[in-house]
Amino acid sequence: MRRHIEFTDKAFEGLESLTAVVRERVFKKVRWINENFDDIRHQSLSSNLSGLFKLRIGDYRVIYSFDDDFITIHQVGHHRDIYSD
Repeated sequence: MRRHIEFTDKAFEGLESLTAVVRERVFKKVRWINENFDDIRHQSLSSNLSGLFKLRIGDYRVIYSFDDDFITIHQVGHHRDIYSD
């Protein structure tokens, strides 16, 4: 079952700061996670990001959450910056 993908304003801001090549890699990986959702192990986060999950794309991270209908992308950015917000 595929879920709808939605991006928060903060995620869009992060995407805008990426190069076109990295942005395409992010979109490709987000599509992949949606297509393979039930077959992968989601990497949960802790502390102030508890309840959220991370997706690695080289040096970049996508922070997301999900329910039965949606995958919500909360943040996108370089791993050194993504956890400091």
